Amino acid sequence: MQKNWLVINLNKKYFLKVGDKPFRCQIGAGGLKNAARKVEGDESTPSGKWPLKSIYYRPDKINLPKLISNSFLTLNKITKNCGWCDDYKSNDYNRYIEINKNGKTFSYSYENLWREDDVYDIFIEIGFNDDPVISKRGSAIFIHCSFEDLRDTSGCIAILKENLIFLINSTKKHTKINII
Repeated sequence: MQKNWLVINLNKKYFLKVGDKPFRCQIGAGGLKNAARKVEGDESTPSGKWPLKSIYYRPDKINLPKLISNSFLTLNKITKNCGWCDDYKSNDYNRYIEINKNGKTFSYSYENLWREDDVYDIFIEIGFNDDPVISKRGSAIFIHCSFEDLRDTSGCIAILKENLIFLINSTKKHTKINII
């Protein structure tokens, strides 16, 4: 199987293609945007070629280690204390954070990774705006589970949960996602 994944637009429908297998996906409500023009909160998905960084999952909802046969990505368990900083004023901007640490609550804006819906039951962190992190460029760009109504995202790529598990099992050592 090919080592890079491709997000493509076919007649205003988006697909994440792995080898010769296309999977319907959703992207940001703002459409695709050149990464150099992306800004925090624009709800666009950044175009470009990005590495896949690591996998996060809810162990209370899914036994992911049992479902994946082969992944070169690090597995991280999501707890109620997990967040992702989306506040460009913070030194932790576009990074995983602990919401409560040493008795103190994180004082900047963040996205809670422990959600009531199933969207973050599993997600893959995409290496966008992380090396280096550029203030206001955008944060928390993931490949996550689709919303129940298959609506657009706030900038991430969403795919059905069973297809996401298939994708995780298809990762190779240097798999990247090419969003065009």
